[in-house]
Amino acid sequence: MSLASFSPLGNNPNSVWENYLSGKSYIHPTVIGNKNVPAASLSKALVVEAEALRASNLNYKHLDNSVLFALLASRQAVQNAGWGEDDIFGVNIGSSRGATDLFEKHFTEFLETGKSAVQASPATTLGNISSWVAQDLKSSGPDISHSITCSTALHALLNGVAWLRAGMADKFLAGGSEAPLTPFTIAQMQAMKIYSSREDEYPCRALDLTKTMNSMVLGEGAAMACLKLGHLPNALAYIEGIGYATEVLQHSVSISADADCMQKSMLMAMKDTNPADVDAVVMHAPGTIKGDLSEYNAIHKVFGSNVPLLTTNKWKIGHTFGASGLLSLELAVLMLQHNYFIPSPFLPQQAGRPLRKILVNAVGFGGNAVSVLVSK
Repeated sequence: MSLASFSPLGNNPNSVWENYLSGKSYIHPTVIGNKNVPAASLSKALVVEAEALRASNLNYKHLDNSVLFALLASRQAVQNAGWGEDDIFGVNIGSSRGATDLFEKHFTEFLETGKSAVQASPATTLGNISSWVAQDLKSSGPDISHSITCSTALHALLNGVAWLRAGMADKFLAGGSEAPLTPFTIAQMQAMKIYSSREDEYPCRALDLTKTMNSMVLGEGAAMACLKLGHLPNALAYIEGIGYATEVLQHSVSISADADCMQKSMLMAMKDTNPADVDAVVMHAPGTIKGDLSEYNAIHKVFGSNVPLLTTNKWKIGHTFGASGLLSLELAVLMLQHNYFIPSPFLPQQAGRPLRKILVNAVGFGGNAVSVLVSK
């Protein structure tokens, strides 16, 4: 397995790890539309890189940032895996919102003029991301897109594993990409009263179980994983178990107090593993009061008195919606590689033993949970 990402933390493993070690948040006041809100946006250098990609090919001129981010992360992941043009591999890259920025611009133009641009439809379809990545990488395997809200990227991983286990593919590229820093997207989160209004050092207080106000913040980025069956000498980590579950909802955007779906997905992922052997959990923990607490309760229900180390990266890079699960997986793999635990500032912990197995969680609107157990 190889991993690559394109996020506020950087676009290579060294810079990403250094920025995890820094202990600071990459969430800053950002002007989006006519509002100044906290957000985790890309560095100027990465924005320049994305724009250079857009300018490099006339076909890329009309692409949304969500597609550009995916192209850059996918190119790096495939290069890291040593896959070439002769390799046949599947592609499954999802997004919660897709081409949000382009859609808003095209719709605004339609409201003002009553006409739609020629590229409005093909450039904003949800399948846009995987299709362009497959074209860019000259892949002759299947390319699939989907949206399962915030658990999208880990569902892509599940799908890749399923294709590999079924013998329908030898290699699979799976991931998620999101560019949600747009006025309408921010307004939607504010309407639900879950977006942070804090202006301090940590606008997103993910895993602060004492907070009295919701503190979710949006971030942008993409993350990809190259998957292959078997034990390989160049593997970064191994997927030991996968789990998924959906629960009956009482409300369209919330899960039960003890996150029943996450309990089921964690237990499924650990089917062949003693829970006491799990060293850490990278939580979904979006920074909302109910979201953080329900997952925390679910973990205690599953692990009892042997709760592993708990962490999340959303206090640092915000919630990247459909890309968030793979960015969490990247954190887990980096911690395994370096044998070093990156804690949340609100739940400081230290590893008391070597890190060998880490569980990664994701859940989205609709109560769709995914858990992935990775090992060194």
